[in-house]
Amino acid sequence: MRRRPQRGVALLVAIILFALATTMAAAITYSKAMAARRAAATFTMEESLQATMAAEALAAIVLENDADKPQTSLDQDWAQPLGPVEIEGTDIWIQAQVEDISGRFNLNSVVTLDPQGSGTYVENLPQVARFRTLLHDLNIEDRYADLLVDWIDTDIAPGSQGGEDTLYLSQNPPYRPPNTFITHPSELLALPGFGAERFKKIAPYVTALPLDALLNVCTAPKLMLDVTKNDPSNQDEYTNSPTLDDDRKKGCAPTLPNYLTGFSSQTLQEDARLRTVDKSSWFRLRTNVRVGTAEFVIYSVLFREPGKKTRVVQRSFGSE
Repeated sequence: MRRRPQRGVALLVAIILFALATTMAAAITYSKAMAARRAAATFTMEESLQATMAAEALAAIVLENDADKPQTSLDQDWAQPLGPVEIEGTDIWIQAQVEDISGRFNLNSVVTLDPQGSGTYVENLPQVARFRTLLHDLNIEDRYADLLVDWIDTDIAPGSQGGEDTLYLSQNPPYRPPNTFITHPSELLALPGFGAERFKKIAPYVTALPLDALLNVCTAPKLMLDVTKNDPSNQDEYTNSPTLDDDRKKGCAPTLPNYLTGFSSQTLQEDARLRTVDKSSWFRLRTNVRVGTAEFVIYSVLFREPGKKTRVVQRSFGSE
């Protein structure tokens, strides 16, 4: 019996080959389009970084020009905002503002070098007391003071409300405390249950600086002035001041001698004297950059050395 010749096989093969070719062409086109997008995004980010470096250089010049002044205050040139201005012929716009972060609470200061000479870092009781006051004033549980101490100190013994490895290894996912100084205030978010809402409250008042960084009374927020005094007999002296903002438009307010008066005890006064200055070395530059339709926010930490030279020590994209 003769078999009938099969019909349409060639057409079916052609359709399959065409479908395969179309799929491969679409995949190649998509891959090339994504590569082009990535290249454009990388180039745009590089442009924003270069614009930020220009803003940093300008901020450094202004800070160095103000370095010879006896005090660092909010009426000086460094504190004045820049822009928005366009970098001529580039379609890149920048807006920048320098902030004195020496006016914030230094989170690393909750520990201090052991006075017994062990070479380890132990709880700094006066600074922990101030941090508890700050937490209380912001309606945040004061247990986070103990948690922060245990996060930074070098031992593995938890404080009364703190926690070490056992606490953090029970988290999901598990992790360990670093037992060293923090480099960014956002590390508070690693404390169990701290969360974004608490961080939003405390972020304007805290920073992460070396242990020798002191609080500048000329630029510190009103709340930080009261927290640093930490005098129970006069807890809201500056928070309720109706004239402080106007006084700061004219120069340093309060002056350091005036700030160090009116304490209820000599011990509180001496401790505040050891924690305060009226001239700053640490600043933060916030730069808003717009490249075409893309927008970036870059934060740069600047250090003004004793010899006036100012340099960038930290830079982060879009993170307080």
